[in-house]
Amino acid sequence: MQYVIPAIFVLVILIAAVKRVNVFSSFSRGAGEAVKFVFGLLPLLACTFIMCELFERSHLSDALSRLLAPAFSLLGVPSELSKLILIKPFSGSGSLAYLTQIIGEYGADSYISRCACVLYGSSETVFYISVVYFGKCKNKRRLLPIVIILFATFISTIVACLLCRIM
Repeated sequence: MQYVIPAIFVLVILIAAVKRVNVFSSFSRGAGEAVKFVFGLLPLLACTFIMCELFERSHLSDALSRLLAPAFSLLGVPSELSKLILIKPFSGSGSLAYLTQIIGEYGADSYISRCACVLYGSSETVFYISVVYFGKCKNKRRLLPIVIILFATFISTIVACLLCRIM
């Protein structure tokens, strides 16, 4: 596996040589476009990070997790995971901290910890990824894909907890 990246690097150089492409100018042009893209994303990322921080600091996440805990329990998801389910779409590091807290409180081999680990590993920081993806996309219809991703995450949460209960 340690030779994969160098092999790809050599392969790109060889293909560029065969096609008579100036590798340095192509690389520098691509790097310049990447820098413009990153600077264009900065305001969107800052907005997302501020939104995540406000969600946590305003205790809205606590209130929503208490409100949704009974509904999650009815669907077979431990109510103790409601905060993790709510935080993960916003913040990877915040949800990792909460996952660590769950494992410390319930033990690594408990049903709740196993569900929490599967949920953490099988879900994504939806809003962060959406900002990065839609930052370059010209299509302004962003709500439907985000709703679909959140719905799929919700369904996968229910299935993951069911599988953890069976196994």
